[in-house]
Amino acid sequence: MIYQGRFAGRTAIITGGASGLGLETARRITAEGGKVSLWDLNADTLAAARKETGAVHSVALDVSDAKAVEAATAESAKALGKVDILVNSAGITGATQPVIGYPIDSWLKVMDVNVNGLFYCCRAVAPLMVEAGYGRIVNISSVAGKEGNPNAGSYSTAKAAVLGFTKSLGKELATKGVIVNAVTPATFESPILDGVPQSHIDYMRSRIPMGRLGTAQEVAAAVCWLASEDCTFTTASTLDTSGGRTTY
Repeated sequence: MIYQGRFAGRTAIITGGASGLGLETARRITAEGGKVSLWDLNADTLAAARKETGAVHSVALDVSDAKAVEAATAESAKALGKVDILVNSAGITGATQPVIGYPIDSWLKVMDVNVNGLFYCCRAVAPLMVEAGYGRIVNISSVAGKEGNPNAGSYSTAKAAVLGFTKSLGKELATKGVIVNAVTPATFESPILDGVPQSHIDYMRSRIPMGRLGTAQEVAAAVCWLASEDCTFTTASTLDTSGGRTTY
């Protein structure tokens, strides 16, 4: 359901915005009256995503590059006029292998993108929100961060770190007008699954009581509530979107 005008006058930066959940969230925010700046590593798909979503601005960057994030923040703030919302959707899965023998380079890359990159984005954008006295930050975690998935040690660890970081930042900013929350989806249809073995996808589907994968639209609906003015007394928390897999 689209809520006409819910984001009227509001602006958002969405990382990982050229595909999957980031793209769907951008589409929804613009449809509801907001202005969006898309950040994504994939420059080739950014132009198409910008046209598809109606985003007014885009930046091709690697969120694990702290200096690039700082520059993109300044650029997006200028293009948007202000930054009310930050949705940290950029992420990678890493290798699907047991911890014993897990490739170190894959471990480090997952941490660099999923944890360090999210930290860099929050560190750069949050001061703008504090100065304005208003902000909504939504960090995309995963049920893997709550339960852990076998053969996904790096991803599970990174997503658990996102939850701890969200609780910490949310409490730091609780009196500043800036609300910070995380979303923990179960596996949902997304390009991030392209590099995941089908056997692993089947395992994760088997853990969902609803018996199916989620959709980006379902998760985006939860993200958009947390990103909206309707969310006023929920911060430093986790919103579950897992088809019943996790209930805490």
